[in-house]
Amino acid sequence: MNISIDHKSPIPLHVQTEELLRKIIKQPQYQKGKNLPNEIDLAKNLNISRGTLRQAINKLVYEGLLVRKKGFGTKVNNIVSSKALSWLSFSQEMALRGIPIKNFELSISWVKPEEIVANFFDIRGNKKVLKLERLRGRPEGPFVYFVSYFHPRIGLTGEEDFTRPLYEILEKDYQIVVSLSKEEISAKPADKFLSGKLELDLGSPVLVRKRFVYDQAERPIEYNLGFYRADSFVYTIESRREK
Repeated sequence: MNISIDHKSPIPLHVQTEELLRKIIKQPQYQKGKNLPNEIDLAKNLNISRGTLRQAINKLVYEGLLVRKKGFGTKVNNIVSSKALSWLSFSQEMALRGIPIKNFELSISWVKPEEIVANFFDIRGNKKVLKLERLRGRPEGPFVYFVSYFHPRIGLTGEEDFTRPLYEILEKDYQIVVSLSKEEISAKPADKFLSGKLELDLGSPVLVRKRFVYDQAERPIEYNLGFYRADSFVYTIESRREK
C-alpha cells in the first residue's frame, strides 16, 4: 500500500493525512488490534509535522474510528459508537463507519400498545400497532436489541423487508420523512431477558436509549427502545453554542 503525501497537491496536508489514515486502519492487522505506528515515526515517514498528523488523528478519534490511550498508543476503536448529531438510521450509520452488521433476530407482531406508547401516539381503545423487534450486532455477536412501535397512520403491513434501512422504507415506500428525534438515555442492569438476548451476565450494565420519532409535521411515527451492551457501545452527543 502506498503511504505517502503529495506535498504539491492543493489539498491541505491534514486532509490528505486524514484520508490516508482511513485507508491504513482498514488493513487487517489494525482491524485485529495492532497499534498504529508511533506519531514520531509516522510523521517522519510522511514528511509532515507531528501537529499535522495529530490533527488528522484527532478527527478520527472524534469520529470514534480510533482510540488513543497514554502509554498504550493509538489503535482502531472496536467499540461501536453513535452520534446524536446527524439523522441516520442505525444501518446507515454503521455502513458509513464501515462496521459490518448482522441481524441475529427479527420478529414482527401486531400488539395492543402499552400505556406509554398509546399516549405518545394518542391512540385510544383496542387499536393495535405494529411492533418490530431486532437483535443486531457485529458478526461475532449481538450488542443491541431494538424494539420499535409504529403509528397505524403510516400504513405499514408487516410484510415489508425490514432488513432494509428502516427510514429508507418509510421514505421511499410510504413517503414518510423523519424529521425530529427526541431521546432519553439511561442505564440499567441486565435482567434475565436482556442477559439472554445480549449474551451478558445477569446484572451487567445495559445502556437504554428511548427515542421518540416525528415526521415533518411533527406527528409521532415511531416509539423506539434500544438496549445496548455497555461494553460494546458508546453514545456521543455533540452540542454547539449559538453565537
